Amino acid sequence: MSSLATIRAAVRTDLHDEDATAYRWTDAVLARHINRALLEYSQVAPLEQKSTLSTVPTSRDISISTLTPRVRIVAVEFPTGEYPPAYVPFSLWGDTLTLDLTAAPSSAQNVNVYWHKVHSINGSVTFPASHDDIIAGGAAGYAALEWASFATNRLNVGGDEVWGRYVEFGNVRLAAFKEQLRRLPAVNRARTARLYTPVDVRFTSQSTDPGPQ
Repeated sequence: MSSLATIRAAVRTDLHDEDATAYRWTDAVLARHINRALLEYSQVAPLEQKSTLSTVPTSRDISISTLTPRVRIVAVEFPTGEYPPAYVPFSLWGDTLTLDLTAAPSSAQNVNVYWHKVHSINGSVTFPASHDDIIAGGAAGYAALEWASFATNRLNVGGDEVWGRYVEFGNVRLAAFKEQLRRLPAVNRARTARLYTPVDVRFTSQSTDPGPQ
């Protein structure tokens, strides 16, 4: 099963940093690089969430401050319980979601918010175990580049070219990491959805071709 410890061990293996008596990277530093890779992974293969919030009487604004760590808001359903679902346009400013409705709700009513969340690795792990190597590879790349930056202009027992080897290793691993992210099924998955741009820049779609003007 995936965990921070198992992925950290995989990163140490990639970096050849397995001597527990003389670790080059501390657990805390590797955890930081793993979380950085996990954040990038979450941008393209996020955890899909549906949360039910409530409107405030006579207001179109809803606080989404509880929806964290958030990648993006995908869709808003209001009113709830209809079929097909009734999705409404919305706009965002900070932690405030504004429903683009002609009239504000007169009472407190449920709103279903569909959103993308950053995956978790501490405690419960929310991404598939088959993706451990993707995240470990990205973390190893970031760790190698960090060490190369640290080692520049320092005395290295392995010779002056040590930092250059870490740069090369890091760049190769990060290139592979980004290519793996690009190939993730979630990136290319077809979705059935209604997309809304923010209220003040929404475009009007046309169902017919008006032809040459």
